[in-house]
Amino acid sequence: MINYDDFLSQAAAGMQESAIRRMGSILAQNRDLISFAPGYPAPETFPWSEFSEIARELLSGSHPHALQYGATRGLRPLLDMIAAVMETRGVASDLSRLLVTTGSQQGLDLVARVLLDPGDVALVELPAYTGAITAFRNVRGQMEGVPQEDDGIDLGALDATYQRLIRNNRRVRFLYVVPNFQNPTGILMSLRKRQQLLEWAASRNMLIVEDDPYRELYFEASASEADVRPIKADDRDGRVIYLSSFSKTLAPGFRVAWVDAPAPIAVKIEMAKQASDLCTGVFDQRMVLECGRRGILDRQLPMLRKHYADKRDVMVAACRNESQGALTWTDPRGGFFLWASLPHHLDADRLLDRAVQHGVVYVAGSAFFVNDRGGSQIRLSFSAPSHDQIREGVRRLSDAIREELRAGQAADRPARASTAR
Repeated sequence: MINYDDFLSQAAAGMQESAIRRMGSILAQNRDLISFAPGYPAPETFPWSEFSEIARELLSGSHPHALQYGATRGLRPLLDMIAAVMETRGVASDLSRLLVTTGSQQGLDLVARVLLDPGDVALVELPAYTGAITAFRNVRGQMEGVPQEDDGIDLGALDATYQRLIRNNRRVRFLYVVPNFQNPTGILMSLRKRQQLLEWAASRNMLIVEDDPYRELYFEASASEADVRPIKADDRDGRVIYLSSFSKTLAPGFRVAWVDAPAPIAVKIEMAKQASDLCTGVFDQRMVLECGRRGILDRQLPMLRKHYADKRDVMVAACRNESQGALTWTDPRGGFFLWASLPHHLDADRLLDRAVQHGVVYVAGSAFFVNDRGGSQIRLSFSAPSHDQIREGVRRLSDAIREELRAGQAADRPARASTAR
């Protein structure tokens, strides 16, 4: 019997599966589960008829390059369109800085491979996006978490963490943040804090990796265009590497995202990408490009904001009505997620088995922490389920929580009786 572990690289031996991807196996075994786990866009929001029309034209044979190999950096007309998108976000970009990637996850992987050596430190938020944790860990980078406040990362804790690491002769490479409706907490970083982050990065000669997939999904009653201004928009020193995506606004199946990085780093990312996929798929890029040219993308945005705001409202109301105080949270002002806390003595990972028995699944908070915390927190995604599924799923979750609380109380009674004797 061959022991294949003996053949693995040190990097491969340390690789860990994404907690969210693990949910796929649970869902495959039980089709009746209501899933609050992955942050999937709602398929009913996809402009299906427009997609069909564009695809027919591209596959008619009149666009012979639609199925050809594409340039590593991406299709030039799409890069021009992305530069125009960046301009609407307050960023004057150019082609020397832009690359199309196969989803933002590839962008994170490429940034990690270009900037992190084994043992180098990436500073991340507590909690942080699990996909970024996976990308940084897979190149054998180390992560140090920094707590968040209601308006974003705690700047005092950030600098204290940085100084402690430097005193211990650690090499700190960058800070990774999701300022707009952070995954998993939904926190919207304040404009003042964004400015202060840039000042901090300049004072410490640090890079910032800004991941911005949810920017367009602000809920109009509580946030606006000005509130979601990228950190990159005020970056005068070239300290910000910016990632964004069309996955949440058009469709994730196209896997079209981009990186805007200082030109010297963009060159290295391009080289790393050549080793990864060599070419960027033309068909998906042409689909996205035509959606931009025909105004489909712009027409989508108001509808998406209302659609997800309504789902947020349904989940908040269901949690309030069903959990009877067992769940606490802050209403998200945009994005896909509600970050909730269980009673402090409940463990979200242990509760998950009971929740599955009740027919609902979520992501336990521990998946988003790099310091073994988050045990009593859960991430609930409201983006994909219907209104009825959200209500029913929250009811099932609340039943599971109450059952777990009763089981804990029953276990405590003999222990208290024994102590009394």
